[in-house]
Amino acid sequence: METLDTQSWIILAAVVVLGLVALGAWLFYQKKQSHKLQERFGPEYGRTVDELGSRAKGESDLKAREKRVERLDILPLAPSEAARFTEAWQALQSRFVDNPKGVVVQAEQLVRELMEKRGYPMGDFERRAGDISVDHPDVVANYRSAQAIAVRDRQGSADTEELRKAVVHYRALFDELLEVREPRQEIIAEKRVAAR
Repeated sequence: METLDTQSWIILAAVVVLGLVALGAWLFYQKKQSHKLQERFGPEYGRTVDELGSRAKGESDLKAREKRVERLDILPLAPSEAARFTEAWQALQSRFVDNPKGVVVQAEQLVRELMEKRGYPMGDFERRAGDISVDHPDVVANYRSAQAIAVRDRQGSADTEELRKAVVHYRALFDELLEVREPRQEIIAEKRVAAR
């Protein structure tokens, strides 16, 4: 009977040790996942966790964003399209002094048009910002700031300096989104040179 009691204690100890090892592995995995999300999303990680009230909810939201954006067909622009957008932005900026309110509206519209051209869905603002945060986490804060100023402007409470800041914020996102694909001929020429 003593052997059975000793054996039972050994089995119980082994089960406890295995349970602790499994718990430790799970905690390590969770910490690694949290770190990975913090690295990928930067300040957007903290903002999301704070907004949703817990790390688990925030991380779940960020993972859902990643999965949603993975299903999207986000495309770089052709050089001619990028040139058209760049010219439109330059024209828009040149009108700021004469019409700052109108330029903020136009900047918002141009950014939305660029996002749509790249393949981002045009749902509500929070959804757009969430989608942008997956591939461009460093500028999503600019987008949120510009949008907040645009809303204040529509309410009549934004001054010219704030409008200038909104255009600067929109420009940061615009520049980030203005990815260009190489024309096919240049890619073929590069392959020929590399093959020699």
